[in-house]
Amino acid sequence: MLRRASFQGLKSPGSTQARQFFLASALTFGNLIFGRDARLANAMDRGELHNKNNTGEQLKYKPIADSRPMKPKYKGHIPLYPHERVLLFVISGLKSYFHPEDGDNIVQLGEASAFTFFLENLQQTMLSDKTGRRILREQPDITSESLDMKRLSKMPSNTLGYSYYKWLIKEGVSPDTRAPVKYIDDPLHAYVFKRYRQCHDFYHAINDLPIIIEGEIAVKALEAANMGVPMAALGAVLAPLRLKPVQKDRLYNVYLPWAIKSGLNAKPLINVYWEELLDHDLEDIRKSLNLSPPPDLRQIRKERAQQRKQFKLKYEKHEAQQFE
Repeated sequence: MLRRASFQGLKSPGSTQARQFFLASALTFGNLIFGRDARLANAMDRGELHNKNNTGEQLKYKPIADSRPMKPKYKGHIPLYPHERVLLFVISGLKSYFHPEDGDNIVQLGEASAFTFFLENLQQTMLSDKTGRRILREQPDITSESLDMKRLSKMPSNTLGYSYYKWLIKEGVSPDTRAPVKYIDDPLHAYVFKRYRQCHDFYHAINDLPIIIEGEIAVKALEAANMGVPMAALGAVLAPLRLKPVQKDRLYNVYLPWAIKSGLNAKPLINVYWEELLDHDLEDIRKSLNLSPPPDLRQIRKERAQQRKQFKLKYEKHEAQQFE
């Protein structure tokens, strides 16, 4: 009894507290280690740690994707509800009219006005042609890398490739500046519109039209007449309304008549495999397409500027003589 009592006496309040403190510390330390490991494991599983998987990114945007009328059908696709498409058309149309220098407005208007019947008609135009069918089957992508800009720069000066390269350098643009298609639902229609968009600079280059408002309107009118592009037709009709009288005069008397006549008489430009013609003679390509370039717009503007300068000098000289 004495030994048992003596042993029980060793269980003092202080020793009990010490054991409780030790157990609590051990549990806390264990939770710190194993709990941290568990949190890291969960983070890795969710794809939140060093982007170990894409599931986390997909979960992040899942609420946005679920709010769309359909699942995206290709990379970058943003499905729109009908009322959103109408709003995009109206807003981008107004912004394009008042701020035509902003390329984003033009890009959005182009897709908002890319109606299904137009895209289907353009697709059928390609399907009815041997080269067009091959383009649809192979779906080439026009980029600086695929065209090999260094190779183009070394081509003979009479070739399409060198003319295209020289035009890009002169205008300060590249094939990579074309925006991807986002708002067209059908994947094949999206590619057809992408192809039209990526070939736009070739239409500039083969006709040596600069990227200024008059040059853009002329190319848009050519596209409207040749391929029936709705946005191009809208641009050709509405854009000149905001121009200066001298610019309107050039467009209405020279460039719009040329664009409409050339577009109607030329072969469908959507069926041209430009990438395979880069080493061909530019004049031969123009003849095969039944195209001839318009008067040099840069030269006309330069001569106009020189005339204005000479007139101003004569006027100032006359004014100075009046006060002598």
